[in-house]
Amino acid sequence: MSEKINLSFKPKEACRRLLSVLTKRGQDVIVSRYGLGAKAQKLTLDAIGKKYNITRERVRQIENHSLATIRKSKAYKESEPVFTELKAMLLGLGGIVSEKDLLHHLSPDPGLQNHFHFLFVIGEEFKREKEDEEFKHRWHVDQELSQKIQAALRKLYAKLSDDELVVEGDLINSFLEEVKDLNDKYKNEEVIKRWLSISHKIGKNPLGEWGRASSPNVNAKGMRDYAFLVIRKHGSPIHFKEVAKAIELYFNKKAHVATTHNELIKDKRFVLVGRGLYALSEWGYMSGVVKDVIRKILEKEGPLSKEKIVEKVLKERYVKENTILVNLQNSKYFKKDKDNRYHNA
Repeated sequence: MSEKINLSFKPKEACRRLLSVLTKRGQDVIVSRYGLGAKAQKLTLDAIGKKYNITRERVRQIENHSLATIRKSKAYKESEPVFTELKAMLLGLGGIVSEKDLLHHLSPDPGLQNHFHFLFVIGEEFKREKEDEEFKHRWHVDQELSQKIQAALRKLYAKLSDDELVVEGDLINSFLEEVKDLNDKYKNEEVIKRWLSISHKIGKNPLGEWGRASSPNVNAKGMRDYAFLVIRKHGSPIHFKEVAKAIELYFNKKAHVATTHNELIKDKRFVLVGRGLYALSEWGYMSGVVKDVIRKILEKEGPLSKEKIVEKVLKERYVKENTILVNLQNSKYFKKDKDNRYHNA
């Protein structure tokens, strides 16, 4: 998303030419509203109204009249190459782009971003759709394309379950399924990632995995959520000290070892499977200490030989064989029958 943009015009000069057709007050209102001055600060209608001792509604009228004046002017007609270039650039980015992505793509400088924003506002072909609960502020030049992308994002969101996480490549492929009939020029990874970033409801976590933005797996808010993502990424049981290190590495959050351990103990998403080793309960590991694991196995399987019990417990816990045998000797919980098989007492 960061490829260099080469435009043949300077945005500040383009804006200056367009503003030159206005009265001094009209210029001042537009410059203040859109942050086109030296400080790149955008003023509210109220703030401008106080400056001129007029109502906010009157400021709005002056703003609208000024925009209309610019669009009818000779300077606007002469600026057609500027708008043509911006349109081609927007289409190259995917035809519909979130406002934040679009402006960051054009320049990292807030002042220049404001000037580009004004050019999009004044250009009659550019349409801005306001932010809502589904999508961010976005710009497009093709209503039909915009509607197709938004419909595809809705379908993609509906396919995701609440806490599901999807690797980026799979999500992109899933999205491509929803936009089969689109022009192939749009079907590249960078464009699709821009489209995905329009959605408020689909998000990406710091590990690059996608899911519903409302899920703690995407919008991680605390040590337990960070730990869950770290262990899930690791893919097998991991020591709590390593979990703390990984949280600092991936999330840039200070993770004290003792605090991390305490959080893992409290959360049912995690299972202690050995000395300091934690796994995810969703991987199918039984909860509880070794004694509890043996009891659950015998409850499910019925009487078993010592060897069978050891084999099954070692699939659930990273412990020494002798630890399992010591637990089996506890006659309060386990009995041995005449065939040397153990069952729950």
